[in-house]
Amino acid sequence: MTKILAIQGSNLKKVKIKTDTTILLAAEAQKRGYKIYYFEPENLSFLNGKVIASCKHIKIHDNKKKFYSTIKLINFNLEKSKIILIRNDPPFDNRYLYTTFLLNHISKKVKIINHPFAVRNVSEKLFSINFMKYMPPTLISEDLNEIRSFFKKHKAVVAKPINGFSGNNVILFKSFNTGKIKKLLKSHNHLFFQKFLPGVSKGDKRVFIIKGKIVGAISRVPKKGSILSNMSKGAHAKLTKLTKKEIKASKDIGKLLVKNNIYFAGIDFVQEKLIGDINVTSPTGIVAYKELSGINLAKSFWNNI
Repeated sequence: MTKILAIQGSNLKKVKIKTDTTILLAAEAQKRGYKIYYFEPENLSFLNGKVIASCKHIKIHDNKKKFYSTIKLINFNLEKSKIILIRNDPPFDNRYLYTTFLLNHISKKVKIINHPFAVRNVSEKLFSINFMKYMPPTLISEDLNEIRSFFKKHKAVVAKPINGFSGNNVILFKSFNTGKIKKLLKSHNHLFFQKFLPGVSKGDKRVFIIKGKIVGAISRVPKKGSILSNMSKGAHAKLTKLTKKEIKASKDIGKLLVKNNIYFAGIDFVQEKLIGDINVTSPTGIVAYKELSGINLAKSFWNNI
């Protein structure tokens, strides 16, 4: 029987194959006999009770210059998939939101990872408020008085948009700046404020969680003069070991993620503190982990399905 893996992903023309987790997962699935049907969110439709997608049937190649070829285009009833992966990059905007509602319609008939209901309800920034005991001092607000008080107490503060991604619009404030903060609030409404942890200059730790279990970790070291540990912002990866505190926190987070139907996630620590990012839309980093450790977590991903 033909096994179809349908992937809701981002534009293939913009994929950076050297770091792309989605293609690594697809390549491993292909080795296991899956046909890969790839579509973008705008290719998704609901028609008379069926959820369909205009897909590219692709073949993955072990060639970084031409990593895939299109076999054919197909209008596909997604119920006929064996598995669907939701892997398009944030921001979690209205389009992203709408796809979770459409895919949820067939979630009892086909396995979807991560589950669309879970992707919709586990906010990558806000879910972390369940774990304040592992976090540095944190404020989520758009109330200027509250924000001013937080700055008065903690001096250096990092501000992030709730729906931010890839380190975009993450700003380190060394003092309260009314004008800049008002501008950010106007653009993003509630903001995520956190006491600055200077240890970020030595790198954060990205922990990979599959089915609630810790399966690996890397440290991502920002480029000189930056506080951003995102690989897309020039950080470089190295292997790392987790401390007892980080292991305890990761296990606790993993348990709650499983209860909330999240199969694959990435969580981030700085100075043994959870910094608020629990990545569930399209967790990345396993390509770097494979290059550094020789361990292909895509195998763990499919083994545990």
